[in-house]
Amino acid sequence: MDTPRIPAPAAALIGLLGVLAALGAGHLAAGVLEPGASPLLAVGNAAIDATPAVVKDFAVRTFGTADKLVLLIGMAVVLAGLGVLAGLLSRRAPRAGQALAVGLGALGMLAVYTRPDLGQFALLAPAVSLFAGLGAFTWLHGRALDVRATDGLAQDRRRFLLGSVAIAAGAGLSGLAGQLLGRRVDVAASQDTVAPVLPRAAKATPIPPGADFAADGTPTFLTPNADFYRIDTAFSVPRLRAEDWELRIHGMVERELRISFADLVNRPLVERTITMTCVSNEVGGPYVSTATFTGVDLRALLLEAGVKTGADQLATTSSDGWTCGTPLSVLLEPDRGALLAIGMNGRPLPAEHGFPVRMVTPGLYGYVGATKWIVEAEVTTFADFEPYWIRRGWGRLGPVKTQSRVDRPNGFAKVPAGRVVVAGTAWAQHTGVSTVEVRVDGGPWRTATLSAESTVDTWRMWRAEFDLAPGGHTVECRATDRSGYTQTAQRADVVPDGATGWHSKFFTVT
Repeated sequence: MDTPRIPAPAAALIGLLGVLAALGAGHLAAGVLEPGASPLLAVGNAAIDATPAVVKDFAVRTFGTADKLVLLIGMAVVLAGLGVLAGLLSRRAPRAGQALAVGLGALGMLAVYTRPDLGQFALLAPAVSLFAGLGAFTWLHGRALDVRATDGLAQDRRRFLLGSVAIAAGAGLSGLAGQLLGRRVDVAASQDTVAPVLPRAAKATPIPPGADFAADGTPTFLTPNADFYRIDTAFSVPRLRAEDWELRIHGMVERELRISFADLVNRPLVERTITMTCVSNEVGGPYVSTATFTGVDLRALLLEAGVKTGADQLATTSSDGWTCGTPLSVLLEPDRGALLAIGMNGRPLPAEHGFPVRMVTPGLYGYVGATKWIVEAEVTTFADFEPYWIRRGWGRLGPVKTQSRVDRPNGFAKVPAGRVVVAGTAWAQHTGVSTVEVRVDGGPWRTATLSAESTVDTWRMWRAEFDLAPGGHTVECRATDRSGYTQTAQRADVVPDGATGWHSKFFTVT
């Protein structure tokens, strides 16, 4: 007698439901134990960690801040495809689907095990995922074979269909419950306790009138928190309470410091307005923003700890295990102004930007000076410690390069004939922008009008006017900083230490 064979549509459904059951159960278990232990998130984080610099740059350039969402969707599609394939290969016997469940479970366990921010108990989440997926697949496969062996008796069909619906519903509810449990840390309530502290800070240099040309198409001088660029490796945003936060400063220091949030805010608080730039910012790109940060002077903390001779790097660690290395020579400059920030534009830091505490270093790209969710700082040497992005081929020191861009007109815009206003933004953090020059169609450079300067750590806007004939035109810009350096026309990729080149836009006068 021939071995019963499950119809292809039912087999595909069984494989897909097995994957869904595994993901839902794993996400629920992670919600109870540790949100980052969810197999899907852990594998996603592992994929991000393994991504070469050129691929990471492509993802940021192509998808922007949606790069992690694209990765998540891609993983879901791949897993669904594997589930369907395993089901189709298991039409007579469940071995292929069972092998997939074990393989995916092992992958999830390996991803969780290698995460530096997860403990051993977190391995329970992928273990639950493995057994749930294996159990759901095996049970449904058996019910489907019963249906086939009995020529589809009504009770067997009903049992299979009800089981399929129950597993699908259970997977969905488990995933939802895991998501809710993972957000059980009440970050908003903790932020509310921080808000009353912020007004105590010594005020930043007042922003002068005319600090931007927003009416002419530039950004506003201060970037609203919701619009501030965000580029990081966090697949899911860490959710920390200020009440639970502690920073350990150790390593090559005279005395180790352990600082709670209450200790931190009892120190002198200051405001500093700082423009930040991502090293992944292409020429003319959007990953540059300005905010007034409130926090504690980092240099003062390092001096209190007592930096030992020979140390040249501050290795900082995020709560999710990400690491950063900052030159101590920069942090110890008397006028550098690096902060452990707790506030942003008069509000507590948003969770996405590092609440409760992040590091901000004027003049350095974020990957070497802006650790979010900071929980550890080790005074060490570059020879003894390689941070996250340095191990992946990025530059070690990360000074922000002098750059400028055209904000108006938009690329390929149609502009009415007459006086054409061209406007844009320039930055040379901690050096200061001296001049910006603009030219149209390769003609002579003209000096643009600059906005009022706030500090050398912030961007400056520029504008210029041209009388242009109807037709297509190309506008270019270049900035010169206070050291006398004029940005080069030579194009360089963002890897390893930031892009260079003149920004240009083509538009049409009608």
